[in-house]
Amino acid sequence: MKKFFLVAFSAALFSFSACADHDQLITFAQLPAPAQALVQQHFDPALVSFVTKDREWFGFEYNVRLNDGTELKFENDGSLHKVDCQYRAVPDALVPEIVRQQVQGVAPQTVIVEWGKDDRGWKAELSNKLEIKFDRNLRMIGVDD
Repeated sequence: MKKFFLVAFSAALFSFSACADHDQLITFAQLPAPAQALVQQHFDPALVSFVTKDREWFGFEYNVRLNDGTELKFENDGSLHKVDCQYRAVPDALVPEIVRQQVQGVAPQTVIVEWGKDDRGWKAELSNKLEIKFDRNLRMIGVDD
C-alpha cells in the first residue's frame, strides 16, 4: 500500500511539473492595457528591456524588466502586483498615501524601494532594508529587519 501511495504521489508531482510552462517572452504591446498604461505613466517605456508572460494556476502573470533594474509584476487583468525599484524610490503614485504616511512615521529618513502584495496583505521594503507588512486594509501589522 505504501508503494502505491508513493507511486501515485510521484506521478502527480511529475504531471504538475510537466504542466508548468516557462516564461514566454512577449512584446510590450501584448501586455494588458492597464499594465501598459501604468508603465507609460510612471516609467519610460523606452527603458523596457523585456516582458514575460508566465502561466499561473488561474491565468497569467506578466513581468516587465526595465534597463535600470526595475521589475514590475502584473496580474492577469493588468493590475499591479509588485514593483521593485532596487535602490530608488517607488513612484509615490503607486503607493497609497496612508502607507507612505505610516512608513514616514516608522522610518522618516527612508524611501520605499519595493511595494507589492504579500501572502496576507501588502509589503513595503525600505531603503534601509526594513520590511513593513500591512493587512488588506492597509493597516500596519508588522516590521521585519
